[in-house]
Amino acid sequence: MLERRKAANPASAGSPAAAGAVADRTFEKCPGLGLASALQCLSSLGWIGQAAMLAIGVGAISQGGGVADVAVPAAFVAGIGVLRAGLDAAGGRLAFRAARRELSLRRAAATKALALRSPLDSGRPASGLAASVVGEQAEAVVPYLARFRPVRMRATLVPLVILACILPISWLAVVILALCAPLIPIFMALIGWRAKAASEKQLAETGGLNAFLLDRLRGLAAIRALDAVGITARRLRADADSLRVRTMAVLRIAFLSSAVLEFFAALGVAATAVYVGFSLLGSIGIGTWEGRLTLTQGLFILLLAPAFFEPLRELSAVWHDRANGEAALSALRELASPQQTILGGLDARPVITTGTPSIEIEGLVFRHGPERRAAIDHFDLSVAPGEHVALWGASGSGKTTLLSLIAGLARQDAGVIRIGGIPLRDDTADGLRRRMAWIGQSPHVFAGSVKRNVALGRGDIDAAAVTEALEGVALDRVFTPERVSAVGEGGLGLSGGEALRLALARMMVDEGADIILADEPTAHLDAETAAAVTNALLALAKGRVLIVATHDPELAARMHRVARLDEQARKVAA
Repeated sequence: MLERRKAANPASAGSPAAAGAVADRTFEKCPGLGLASALQCLSSLGWIGQAAMLAIGVGAISQGGGVADVAVPAAFVAGIGVLRAGLDAAGGRLAFRAARRELSLRRAAATKALALRSPLDSGRPASGLAASVVGEQAEAVVPYLARFRPVRMRATLVPLVILACILPISWLAVVILALCAPLIPIFMALIGWRAKAASEKQLAETGGLNAFLLDRLRGLAAIRALDAVGITARRLRADADSLRVRTMAVLRIAFLSSAVLEFFAALGVAATAVYVGFSLLGSIGIGTWEGRLTLTQGLFILLLAPAFFEPLRELSAVWHDRANGEAALSALRELASPQQTILGGLDARPVITTGTPSIEIEGLVFRHGPERRAAIDHFDLSVAPGEHVALWGASGSGKTTLLSLIAGLARQDAGVIRIGGIPLRDDTADGLRRRMAWIGQSPHVFAGSVKRNVALGRGDIDAAAVTEALEGVALDRVFTPERVSAVGEGGLGLSGGEALRLALARMMVDEGADIILADEPTAHLDAETAAAVTNALLALAKGRVLIVATHDPELAARMHRVARLDEQARKVAA
């Protein structure tokens, strides 16, 4: 019972789904970004010292002072300026590196989750959408972290420090600035909610358009054959117009937020300047703790007033980065949280060897979704070492699903699968899966040489092994030396039977695979080609476990026995 609970629970401690969730929490706080924001805050606060020195220098000149009286303030202004430039540059560099590192982690998590996503997951995103999110939309994370986060910290701290510096001089100037400042974030928040929604719609529209383009490019031959080029072009034009409208909506909101901020910032600076001016003229005698403002004090306040609003203005300028960045992070987080994952992971677990294994399935239950009926309901099957079994049943009876479950490419809701007596779990799936070979109805053929298509990156497979494998599946005449590099993407230039036999050649060079899972290997083939594929498959499976999902009665008749998966009786038939 314990084994069944572990297998049926995808959120268990050892599952990739749980690991992805933990990984997302671990780098939720971007390392290094806090230091970068602090350095940039110090750079902005340096203007307070420069403003004080400038005010002192101008005050000295107004009182008849000479060069000696302004030399020290001028030196301080220059020195602080150099320090500010260094702090700002260092903070920007650290922020950018931290943002790129965070983006790499997010992309790695999303890519790993996509690799671990079960092929039976009905919620798998379209290839074009996933590629758009990971490759293009994810770049919005960098300006969000490198610019918006530090600016947000400056907008929080710098105005408060400036108010604290002005308060001992004039409480009325503090009141004026404090009254104008809250209007900016209030309107920015109202605009920001709309901006985030518009950005999410724009990113979704971009991903949908990319998915549409990739899907139509893949089916271009069918579109031409069905004379649907015009309809497809009109749909593409309509989607492009919709994307243009949503993009312009995001830009309008960005410009609106900037205009609102500039208006209130200008209003605050103007009100402060009016107060300081009338105070220096003697028309206003209130607003200070004692006496009237001096020229030095008034100039200091005037120099700090624009700096008070500057972080808020910068925040407005990068506000659309926040909307785009949070939308991109949400999309990456969604990719990194699959509903259905394969067993195991991408780690290098050792191959589990127990001789030619047996396969035992007890009480297997699988649903494609919590609300859907069971595709496989309490199924039992026992396959002896070296036995060949055909899975027989109507379309939709669960043959391909059962093969995927045996390979650990999906998680069962209940039941247990044992390979050579070892339960198929997260901690054993990687090692057990290395003993399996899979051939589907349409094996993928990569553009390039035959050797690369057969070896699939396995460095221990040389040209002699490839040649022997091609001879074993009767492809040595098809792939003559002149055609070594003539394989096109998706098997262009190959017939369906040749592509299947190429997949069999991949299995022949894998001596460690003693379990062969074949999904309809003879489907859509003529009788002569189906017979050739069957002979090659049986020769390859000699002494190995072979489980075939098939509708081909001739292939099923050549198996040792047939297991039925129909609705009337889910039993093993001899």
